[in-house]
Amino acid sequence: MSDDRAMLTDVATGLFRDLCTPEDVVAAEATGWSERLWSALAESGFPYVSVPEEAGGSGGDIADACALLTVAGRFAAPVPLAETGLLGGWLLAAAGLELPEGPLSVAVGRPGDAVELAGGPGAWRLTARVQRVPWGGRSERVALLADAGGDRYVVSAPVASAGVTGGRNLAAEPRDTLEWTDAGLPDDAVGVAPAGVTGDALRLRGALSRAALISGALARVSELTVRYTGERHQFGRPIARFQAVQTHLVTIAEEAQMAGLATEVATLNARPEPGFFDVAAAKAAASEAATIAARASHQAHGAIGMTKEYELGQLSRRLWSWRDEFGSERYWSRELGRQLAEAGADELWPRISTGLGNA
Repeated sequence: MSDDRAMLTDVATGLFRDLCTPEDVVAAEATGWSERLWSALAESGFPYVSVPEEAGGSGGDIADACALLTVAGRFAAPVPLAETGLLGGWLLAAAGLELPEGPLSVAVGRPGDAVELAGGPGAWRLTARVQRVPWGGRSERVALLADAGGDRYVVSAPVASAGVTGGRNLAAEPRDTLEWTDAGLPDDAVGVAPAGVTGDALRLRGALSRAALISGALARVSELTVRYTGERHQFGRPIARFQAVQTHLVTIAEEAQMAGLATEVATLNARPEPGFFDVAAAKAAASEAATIAARASHQAHGAIGMTKEYELGQLSRRLWSWRDEFGSERYWSRELGRQLAEAGADELWPRISTGLGNA
């Protein structure tokens, strides 16, 4: 990790440690939001890391943004950090649109979503229904992709003009449905999407963001389980001394390391953009690790792991949610296999042996 990135994560870790305690996470789950944490992050410029400074962002690259997301995952942060910069911020900046002052989210295009952009300069109209938008109702704007007149556009849709139907994932994070009905848009809310700014590219970024969150959460799950099994005694000795428990500890550590390494490779190779094979492998590995490590950690903890106030329960519910968002393990494994098969046998070994990018 570069010195600048290490400093970035150190500062972020201190901020999250102070403002995102397990008690803060429990309190935020009532509304799915922590205003205090978001304000501190925004003041530090963290939400727009990886968005170019000339576009109003904080600069840095995708690896920097994912390093921050790894820290956010470790603390189960109840804010749209990934959506504001790495996803929505990227869309708006690419199309030359202004970044909002407040939180920004993005609709990635789920089955059943519909986005219709009509009119033209001076008379843009938006009719859309998008589902499961992260923190949609809490955001100031939602970034959308829309096709009109043979061109692809990025739309910065104001949430104030949308109907919002609240929803939650397993972690009580908002996943809302938003609807706009023939809503007027100013010209500075619509921009032509340049080449490479597509739904597939957005989905890759989303999958990478969830892999980074998962890897951070898994690292914390491993620490919690080691600590608990070292402190919990039965039959006169720590339960970590029992072979069955040691097996769980090894399993959790292995899965955390595998998810972290796969995600690190994908982020460091994302120059300038995430690659399909890197992200597909990272998200498939991270999603699988989330399932295996969560199961092993709860077996090692017993009933205490299910309590709402204890960190493990908070992290597990996020792991179970994030593993399926932007494509599950099965989805990315299938897509990875399909593209490898289409590439042919001669491409298999070069793909497997691709080296790690420079930090």
